[in-house]
Amino acid sequence: MAFTISISRFSFYFPSLLLLVSSSFLLCFSLSTVSISRTSDQSQTLVCALTNRSHLQCSSFPLNSIRFSLTDKLRNREFSGLVSGNGFVCGLTSPMDSNTSTILCWRFSDNGANMSYKRIYQGPELKELEAGTSRICGVEKLTNRTVCWQPVSPPQPDNYDSIAVGENFFCELSKPPGKIRCQGEENIAKVPSGNRYIAIAAGSRQACAITIDNDVDCWGQAQSQSLPQPREKFSALAVGENRSCGVRWPYGTVVCWGGSNNNDFSLPRNLEDINFVSIFAKGPIFCGVATKNHTLYCWGDENFESGVFAPFQGQSVIPGPCRKECPYGPLSGSESLCSSGLTICDLTRKDTQQDSKNKTWSSKNVAFLAVGCIGTVSLLLVISFLVYKSKCRCRVHDSGRLDDNRIIIDRPKLEKRLSSLASLGNPGQLVEFSIDELALATDGFSVRFQLGIGSFGSVYKAVLSDGRHVAIKRADLTNPASSGTSMRNRNRREDNDSAFVNELESMSRLNHRNLVRLLGFYEDAEERVLVYEYMENGSLADHLHNPRFEPLTWERRLRIALDAARGIQYLHEFAVPLVIHRDIKSSNILLDATWTAKVSDFGLSQMGPTEEEDVSHLSLRAAGTLGYIDPEYYRLQQLTTKSDVYSFGVVLLELLSGHKAIHMNEEESPRNVVEFVVPYILQDEVHRALDGRIQPPTPYEIESVAHLAYLAVECVMPCGRQRPSMAEVVSNLESALAACLAAPKTQPLSKSNNN
Repeated sequence: MAFTISISRFSFYFPSLLLLVSSSFLLCFSLSTVSISRTSDQSQTLVCALTNRSHLQCSSFPLNSIRFSLTDKLRNREFSGLVSGNGFVCGLTSPMDSNTSTILCWRFSDNGANMSYKRIYQGPELKELEAGTSRICGVEKLTNRTVCWQPVSPPQPDNYDSIAVGENFFCELSKPPGKIRCQGEENIAKVPSGNRYIAIAAGSRQACAITIDNDVDCWGQAQSQSLPQPREKFSALAVGENRSCGVRWPYGTVVCWGGSNNNDFSLPRNLEDINFVSIFAKGPIFCGVATKNHTLYCWGDENFESGVFAPFQGQSVIPGPCRKECPYGPLSGSESLCSSGLTICDLTRKDTQQDSKNKTWSSKNVAFLAVGCIGTVSLLLVISFLVYKSKCRCRVHDSGRLDDNRIIIDRPKLEKRLSSLASLGNPGQLVEFSIDELALATDGFSVRFQLGIGSFGSVYKAVLSDGRHVAIKRADLTNPASSGTSMRNRNRREDNDSAFVNELESMSRLNHRNLVRLLGFYEDAEERVLVYEYMENGSLADHLHNPRFEPLTWERRLRIALDAARGIQYLHEFAVPLVIHRDIKSSNILLDATWTAKVSDFGLSQMGPTEEEDVSHLSLRAAGTLGYIDPEYYRLQQLTTKSDVYSFGVVLLELLSGHKAIHMNEEESPRNVVEFVVPYILQDEVHRALDGRIQPPTPYEIESVAHLAYLAVECVMPCGRQRPSMAEVVSNLESALAACLAAPKTQPLSKSNNN
């Protein structure tokens, strides 16, 4: 079958994250841009490819033996991927401004092609499409569900990332580096155990995969017909019928093996010195896109003149799908191959940059790099801990120096912002309480009613005159004229003024069941007070980290995560303009009497750029809480919604492990929960990091916990573009919760109603 799998290897600050970061490149070439199919008598070959601007073109061998052409309606349509089987070719279209995909298929015979196409699918966007001899399968981008056509089969609910389709089987690969599951023929189902894989491909009766070390494992055919296992390293692989070819890593040349006698198939000599960026296969035929000029060369048919068939002479074939974003930049020259604003991802740029500095990396080099990076990270964590021990509130504001662009909200500016807010007509129906009513409800803000002290000031529980239970936040407005600490007090007052107005501006226009509701406020020259709905069950942090609270069950944790994710999704996708919270953490996720989770504390929130502003980020000094703050945002000072996604990923790791974002390890040294938990997840040993205060997950629950674990790792990817959107997070959490709810309920509910 036609399939190309590619991987780029590189070093990163955390060696334990190397495999996950490397595997992210697989997404760039997850769709095939070349398809190979044959007529029923195997005498004629049809090769189709996406050429300039992702337009579909086809050529046959012998030349023009299959008369395939497109109607005017489809001639200029842009396709994102191609697949084919015996007697058919299908194209995938996924418009950039849409979340849907369409599959169009043409059938052909010895006498030519059927010019009328058939639409076999139109629905949620597909991130991958593969085909065997007669069956087509795809993976939905949002849900990771596998669905197949020809014949149609119900969607597979499993959370697999990549697929490979053979003659009577198909295989699925979990999020790389992951494990493989195959269904169909008995030999295919026996996947080699013990390895983690980054990509998978399939031929007619055999499957092969690239390991995390860029080696190749193959399985499926009878032992007497099995192909030899190559000893070289590969960056790309294509599997055909009893034969395979691979692109050598890191050189780019191709080697082939197999054949009827297991060793009589080889690459034509005139192609041996050509570097290829991608290769494809179907049956005995292989095709590859040359790196230099993007010419397509095909081989494998003994009838090809000189062993090579170049179906599109003088035209460039795109080696991979056109994308809007690429982790390490575009492939050189690919801008001319794609539509405006799109490029093809360069999967080797990272290696090329590194290779130009140092031709070889010895194990000693890697060891020194690992030790140096771990030492640097440890030093940063120690410094963070010392700051924490010195009574820093662990809240990093975008304050800067007072003489360096500091935003100072003096009284006139504060009144102007409040006046502007009032002019909006108070859409949130906020009540302006009197200070007398609030003082009466708290007995003069007595310590007896105090729930706690935060960065904004003190929080009180109160019952208003109408019987409503509320939480009252009263800002600590220390007199800035106090001797000795006047500068610190002034800074604190400015921070509280900014947080006060941010909260009013955000909450007055937001309304969602998973956002804590702001009821009203009071403000004068001496007071800043905010009044919220009361959340009876406290914060998520209380239940995770305070031993006085009964620990949450796995189901409850999943429900809380899903509630909070829906609240953040509302901020990112439905608020106009969008809102970036900037301080997502477990203590800002509150629980009401029915255990519904709600996001709170919008003191650091920022309204995102509008469509008219045409920018992808806000340039702001980093703000947030140590342990939760997005390292990319902290380093580049460019705020996007993916900064909230990172912080939420840290919360998910807290839910899994029961550890704080920054906590003490066994040697009483500070440790980040990302550094601690993520390596266990990548090694498929998440059970070693799970919260020990509750019973291990049941066989049903472990599937949902695994969903949660891999989602958390995706959220804390170092590059923001590689993180999922909150819509994708919500979808994955819904799948995780559904898996958990499938467990039989054999135990009664606990008295705490915490299940």
